Amino acid sequence: MPAWHARRALTSFLALCGVLEQAVERGVIDTYYHKGGVAMELRFARAARTTKDFDLGLEGNRAERIRRLADVLQLEFDAFTFRLKPEIHEMELADTVRVEVAVQYKTRAWQTVDIDLGPGGAREVDLVEPAITGLAEMGLPMAPHVRCLGINEQVAQKLHASTGPQREDRARDVLDIQLVDMLGQLDYAQTRTAAKRIFAERTTHTFPPTATLPAEWRRELENLAQELGYRTTSAEGIEAEFGAVLQAIAAG
Repeated sequence: MPAWHARRALTSFLALCGVLEQAVERGVIDTYYHKGGVAMELRFARAARTTKDFDLGLEGNRAERIRRLADVLQLEFDAFTFRLKPEIHEMELADTVRVEVAVQYKTRAWQTVDIDLGPGGAREVDLVEPAITGLAEMGLPMAPHVRCLGINEQVAQKLHASTGPQREDRARDVLDIQLVDMLGQLDYAQTRTAAKRIFAERTTHTFPPTATLPAEWRRELENLAQELGYRTTSAEGIEAEFGAVLQAIAAG
């Protein structure tokens, strides 16, 4: 993603964060939380990979989530306004529906953002101060805090996704897990508790899983680790560090 496009996407994400926080403050919705790549980027900024995904947890079934989001988008954030487009894409495996939101800034089209609306009900939600810099200098607003899926629960979900039978495109989750650990943000005991519950609920494979990574991930892992400036950039080293984190989580 070009730098200018990434900055525009991040600004759209932060505007959506701002309007979601306003919706909670005004009683339009009870709660929400970010998850996936956008939650990582909000927490860790440049240390995390740039994401195109806006994953959002809202309460209710699919129809209720769409209705709640539509109510949220009636609000404005600073000079940003929003419009929910009619296109809806059902994602059966993840109990998620993808919708498109048109973002406008001062009445001009800014960007269209794909939002994946997943079920709410997280056991742990953190209030996070966005670790994004440079927007104030550009005259763009930013919410003082946002709600993200609890970091230990998010790592547990990533651990399940990156070691399960449908992990073909989940190589980046391995580096996300290592980033959280490298920054000292991971509570092994709490992550173990969350992982045991998630693995038991989803019944695809057992906890603790194997730390062996697919050979076809090697190039992607090495390229991304180099791009993000990680301390370990060889596939063998990444796998060894992933195994060490997994062992620490399993021991709790």
